[in-house]
Amino acid sequence: MSSQRRMAPGNASFVTEFILVGLTDEPALQLPLFFLFLAMYMVTVLGNCGLVTLIGLNSHLHTPMYFFLFNLSFIDLCYSSVFTPKMLTHFLSEKNVISYPGCMTQLYFFCSFGISEAYVLTSMAYDRFVAICKPLLYNIVMSPKLCSNLMFGSYLMAFSGAMAHTGCMLRLTFCDANTINHYFCDILPLFQLSCTSIYINEMVIFIVGGINIIVPSLTIFVSYGLILSSILHIRSMEGRSKAFNTCSSHIIAVCLLFGSGVFMYLQPSSSGSMDEGKISSVFYTNVVPMLNPLVYSLRNKDVKVALRNTLRKRRY
Repeated sequence: MSSQRRMAPGNASFVTEFILVGLTDEPALQLPLFFLFLAMYMVTVLGNCGLVTLIGLNSHLHTPMYFFLFNLSFIDLCYSSVFTPKMLTHFLSEKNVISYPGCMTQLYFFCSFGISEAYVLTSMAYDRFVAICKPLLYNIVMSPKLCSNLMFGSYLMAFSGAMAHTGCMLRLTFCDANTINHYFCDILPLFQLSCTSIYINEMVIFIVGGINIIVPSLTIFVSYGLILSSILHIRSMEGRSKAFNTCSSHIIAVCLLFGSGVFMYLQPSSSGSMDEGKISSVFYTNVVPMLNPLVYSLRNKDVKVALRNTLRKRRY
């Protein structure tokens, strides 16, 4: 225990490693959960790598919508890889330990990929707004330069937000308690272990978190409000149905990400709510990255055509 209590240079912390409680402490559930999450991770990797490859190989998919989808798949692949490999090893080991630097690194990438995914979904909402509400100006408005700037802004906001959260976490002191009631290093469970004031951290969550929730959600809400208004002005049922279909996949992806995130973070941080929050976390760390490529591929004719063409080329 003394090795866990010694002063770690530069971070003013007595703890050099954390113990992750994990999803459950029931021994009988460890092996079934291992195979369940292994299967989910394999689907996530294959689905997102498949979409990235298809979009890269097929020139007819080199459009703004698929440029954003390419980035979304890349982020989902990285996002799930931050948690799942470590989670899988935890199911097979008796003691789930993560080092202090490893914990802070995991927290940084969790924040970074989570924020960037929210802004990519926001960019996709703006893309759908221009496509439906200003179709004649679409190629002019959604220029390669604007698409690149939107992605640069998404990654910049993600980098800034992750640095703010992680930097403030590094200033906290963890004196004795080092057991995290979660399966990864999340902000709220780490707050419960701090033996110094978390006031500044809470202010950072309020400001940075507020910006990264309000800006994407407001932009998406306004975009779809204007989209709905435009769709209702379409006289033909066929035209309305086509317009709804172009947005349906994106709406599902937005609801999955923001719905599970709101359930996790907009509730009191009691031990009971933490246990419920772990289940909610599974949705946005494991389920959402797995479902996004399935939602966009199964409901998208262009992706199906690209897949058939790619398989046909490989066959011959």
